[in-house]
Amino acid sequence: MEPRVSLITLGVKDLQRSLQFYRDGLGIPTSWNGDQGVVFFKTTGTCLALYPLDKLAEDVGGDWVGEQRSRFTGIALAHNVREKEEVDQILKQAEAAGAKIEKPAQDTFWGGYAGYFSDLDGYLWEVAYGAFEFNDDGSLKIP
Repeated sequence: MEPRVSLITLGVKDLQRSLQFYRDGLGIPTSWNGDQGVVFFKTTGTCLALYPLDKLAEDVGGDWVGEQRSRFTGIALAHNVREKEEVDQILKQAEAAGAKIEKPAQDTFWGGYAGYFSDLDGYLWEVAYGAFEFNDDGSLKIP
């Protein structure tokens, strides 16, 4: 297997509502409007997709169909930024779009600055500064 994550797909309860949150609220570009039952967002590196939660469970099959997920899934998505001030700006932007601030931005134990929000379906997002440098294409320089 090549060292690559191609897509992160979030199972969402309301595709149009989540599309508006990510596209209009957070400003992540897409040319998809949900009329095909899925939405793909253009990001640097890994792409983000939204897909109806019940359809995603059906696609996985087995015992997942009808399964309720717990509030804390053990997964957090991360958005790293180049400037410390961007952390607070993005958390405010997410909250204005309907997100819940789970942890206000603060200095971290690893020497950076970060906070967390949950999206409309409860998916956790960390917004962080100071963890990594960036490559020219906007991807992270992982040591």
